[in-house]
Amino acid sequence: MKIIIGSLNQAKINAVKNVFKANILEAVNVPSNVSYQPMTDEETLLGAMNRANNCHAIYPNHLAIGLEGGVMLINEELYLCNWGVLITPNKQIYKASGARINLPNEFMKDLNEGVELSELVDRYSEKNNTRSFEGAIGIFTDDIINREQMFEHVLYLLKGQYQHALKQK
Repeated sequence: MKIIIGSLNQAKINAVKNVFKANILEAVNVPSNVSYQPMTDEETLLGAMNRANNCHAIYPNHLAIGLEGGVMLINEELYLCNWGVLITPNKQIYKASGARINLPNEFMKDLNEGVELSELVDRYSEKNNTRSFEGAIGIFTDDIINREQMFEHVLYLLKGQYQHALKQK
């Protein structure tokens, strides 16, 4: 079955390729319909849901996947968060979230002023385009886990739920 991923981000595309190995993949640029930088767990989930829904609207006969990264506050501490949504041709919806790590609280001021996390991480790490490679998680875990692997984890959770549901039929 063909899989449609609602992003042109290389880390997200590679993650889908690594988890759904036998499937044909097409990456499409669809909007998340949330802030450029999602600032809550709920907004990040909504972004992933919107990406998957937008893919499903264009390609209703294929699996649609939306992945979204964001930040959230817990007890005044800043955390990285991420979500994935898979929608099947018959409109079954599966959701999963993954790794969460602390981020520097100093990032909050710029985030609240509309600066995207990837820009802050690029400045912090003195690298370019970290969002397509190691991401914030790679920088702050010394590349023990990178952005692609973080999304792979979410995708394994989605794939597992989908496969489980297929066995129940």
